[in-house]
Amino acid sequence: MIGGALEFASDALKDDKDVLLAAVEVKGWVLCYASENLQADKDVVLKAAQRDGQILYYASQKLRDDKDVVMAAVNNKGIILKYASQRLRADKDVAIAAIKQNKSSLSYVADEIKNDEDIQNIINPPVEDK
Repeated sequence: MIGGALEFASDALKDDKDVLLAAVEVKGWVLCYASENLQADKDVVLKAAQRDGQILYYASQKLRDDKDVVMAAVNNKGIILKYASQRLRADKDVAIAAIKQNKSSLSYVADEIKNDEDIQNIINPPVEDK
């Protein structure tokens, strides 16, 4: 059972970690069909985030505050920073990874670090003198 077929799977299969790990390896977005239990499982969510950053939307609140999971998601889809915890939206490493992937992510970076020099240099790279 791979990918979208998980939508029609039994609740038992949607709660089977081995099934989910195999499915998210192919298509990360199928995490949306996983049981709540597996949407809170770091192994499953991390593997899904590496394939499709959008899955942060389906991750548990605890995993939205897990730096490994959030970094994997924003490296794949920066704008998904919107669903990270407030703590990680204020984390410079996470913010930089998100902005490098998609400059529009700046709108979800915590205000207290938006004007950080490193972040601003990504948004507005310094012009080199010739």
